[in-house]
Amino acid sequence: MKISIRIKFSLFLAALLLFVVFLLSLLVLRGIEDNQENQYEQYLAQQAKTANMYFIQTILSEESKVPETFLASKGQEFAEELELISGQSLVLYDMQGEPISRKTANPSPDNIKRTLAYALEHKTAYLVEGDSLFYLTPLRAGSEQVGVIQFYYSLSTHLAFYNDIRQLFIYIGAVVFILSFLVGNIYFNSFATGIIKLDHMVDLIREGYYETTTLKRKDEIGKLSHGIHAMSGQIKRTIQGMEDEQNKLKLAVDKLSLLDIQQKQFIGNVTHEFKTPLTSIKAYIDLLEMYPDDEKLLQTAIVNVKSETERLYQMVDKVLQLSALEKYDFELKLEKLAVKPAIESVLGSLKGKIDKFGITLYTELEDTYIQGDKDSLTLVLVNLLDNAVKYNKANGTISIKSYSAADQAVIEIADTGIGIPPELAEKVFEPFYTVDKNRSREHGGAGLGLSLTRKHAEMMGGSIALIHTGPEGSQFRLVFPASDSA
Repeated sequence: MKISIRIKFSLFLAALLLFVVFLLSLLVLRGIEDNQENQYEQYLAQQAKTANMYFIQTILSEESKVPETFLASKGQEFAEELELISGQSLVLYDMQGEPISRKTANPSPDNIKRTLAYALEHKTAYLVEGDSLFYLTPLRAGSEQVGVIQFYYSLSTHLAFYNDIRQLFIYIGAVVFILSFLVGNIYFNSFATGIIKLDHMVDLIREGYYETTTLKRKDEIGKLSHGIHAMSGQIKRTIQGMEDEQNKLKLAVDKLSLLDIQQKQFIGNVTHEFKTPLTSIKAYIDLLEMYPDDEKLLQTAIVNVKSETERLYQMVDKVLQLSALEKYDFELKLEKLAVKPAIESVLGSLKGKIDKFGITLYTELEDTYIQGDKDSLTLVLVNLLDNAVKYNKANGTISIKSYSAADQAVIEIADTGIGIPPELAEKVFEPFYTVDKNRSREHGGAGLGLSLTRKHAEMMGGSIALIHTGPEGSQFRLVFPASDSA
């Protein structure tokens, strides 16, 4: 059966206090008892010495100086005089153990006989019965023992004092025990509470709950609680890391499965898209082999082969970019970017193409900031604005707006181009998809620009959407989490 540490502490404290109080009382009472015994022994020894001196003085004043004769004739008188001098009741015995003076209160015959026999051998002895003490000491004349003096001494006063002290110790001991137990229990309970809390923390960790607290103690228990808290946090982070790795592994497996499907589609699209310019180039080369002297054909072939080669180069470059996005997402370098200067920089690089097609620009740019990758943002803006130019109508317009809304930075780009059928609006973000194949070939498009744009926007935590399209043109919206301007 499991016993709580609080109960163990309480039982130990109670036992310890009882032992200390009992031992202290025992030692003090024993000391009092020894002191009382020493006092009356010294007192009676002094009385015995006085009695012997008085006996010698009395013998010397008598005509007959034989102690035995004196005791036999005047023992009773001597005893009475000695009682007056000592203030103690006494009995005189001769060397045969017979009483000479009158008797006072005596102990039991057997006990007194044994004690008297001891005193008749030149030794001092005493006998205690109840609250009475009978002190027997040799009566000497010089170095010769002539009898025994028995003093009667009442111990009632000593016993009463001893009993009072013992009773007082019982009361004081009880009060001290209770108060000490309460104070000690409070003190020990603070340790027990800390240990119980630590045990509860360990149980929580064992059950998988790692949110622990620390105890506000400046001792080993407090230090241990900090250690358990740190250990719990480390375990939690380790398990979280393992779960994250497991999720990443699952996502990688899912992604590999999806990539396997997309790879086949991708290869088919790449093959189809690459085949078209290669077919055109091969056709012109075959014609040049057939008609090597045709100058007009040569000029036409040069222009078209150059155009198809450029288109093929752009397709290879964007395929490589799209592939790099799948492999090197971690190379994204996020920093605080100002949107307005980024848009103005891209517009500056496209100014020649814009002027060539006679396109009018309308800008409404606010000072907004995002956390993004500078190269990725530039690629997103270049692809959208380049498409707005390429697929626009002659002397058309392009409108660009940037503003903040609900902790978001928004960029809207609208053109007056050929537009996109509503049912095909989502497909424009798929690789190699173009709405107008002829127009795409005319401008060197491979259908990869918007796919790359969405990839880069999502890598920066943003999104892109086609919010409006039709014969009058298209409008795209980019949304990124806003960053403080400070």
